[in-house]
Amino acid sequence: LLSCVGTPNNTAILPLIEEAGVPYVAPITGASSLRKGARNVFHVRASYTDEVRRLVQRLAGMGLKSIGVVYLDNGYGREMLEDATRSLAEQSLKPSVQAALATDGANLSQVLAQVAEARTAAVLLATAGSVSVELVRGLKKNVPGVLMAGVSVTLTLTSDGLKKLGDAGSGIAITMVVPDPNRAKTQVVRDYQSAMRANGKQEFTQGSLEAYVNMRVLAEGLERAGSDPTRAKLRSALAGIRNWDLGGFVVDYSGQAPYVGSRYVDLGVLGGSGRFLG
Repeated sequence: LLSCVGTPNNTAILPLIEEAGVPYVAPITGASSLRKGARNVFHVRASYTDEVRRLVQRLAGMGLKSIGVVYLDNGYGREMLEDATRSLAEQSLKPSVQAALATDGANLSQVLAQVAEARTAAVLLATAGSVSVELVRGLKKNVPGVLMAGVSVTLTLTSDGLKKLGDAGSGIAITMVVPDPNRAKTQVVRDYQSAMRANGKQEFTQGSLEAYVNMRVLAEGLERAGSDPTRAKLRSALAGIRNWDLGGFVVDYSGQAPYVGSRYVDLGVLGGSGRFLG
């Protein structure tokens, strides 16, 4: 199994994977609750805990004391709220506002009112998918000047989320669990861009680069498993991947569960085109 999307989905999938003994590579979730020693699951991306901590450290380092959290009202969002609260506490801070956003955005107006009333300087966006687009637009309009920061899945779980935002996305800080796909400074990005162009694709995104990396991890495991692969052989082969450098992105499973291949987290600021300015 490869790269199923979402914390709620993977929460349901993982017990079945463990029972059946099916190797599962690169769930598209950074939830720490799903990284508790499963012997068949091989995570690639860094955790949401790592991402949130990086954002909070950056915001606190800018001297901001009033940092709020808008979180999706489901398992993913509530776990992100816990991560944010914990990271803020490490900086001797508490959330200036905690607003739960319905997964369908039905209570968006109430959430925007909560954030505006709190007069918070910055907001951590613990959301994902299309609802994030309307949230960002609403914050730009109703709480002008507030700094916004989100994790890697905040805007990228929908293929055109960044496009839909347009200029409204300008200035948002976003964590990245893979390098910038538009900057060919590393070998892994150059290889990815070459593979995309060979398939007639000229648009480079975080989501497709992550998918490319995940597929290469699975392919490496199959290569190491030999000409007659079995579930057990593939599981052992993946577990044996140590300090494998794809060219600026290292995967290391260290031979023991929980298998988490990368802790790569970078931070970028979006421009109006949906690309990272730096």
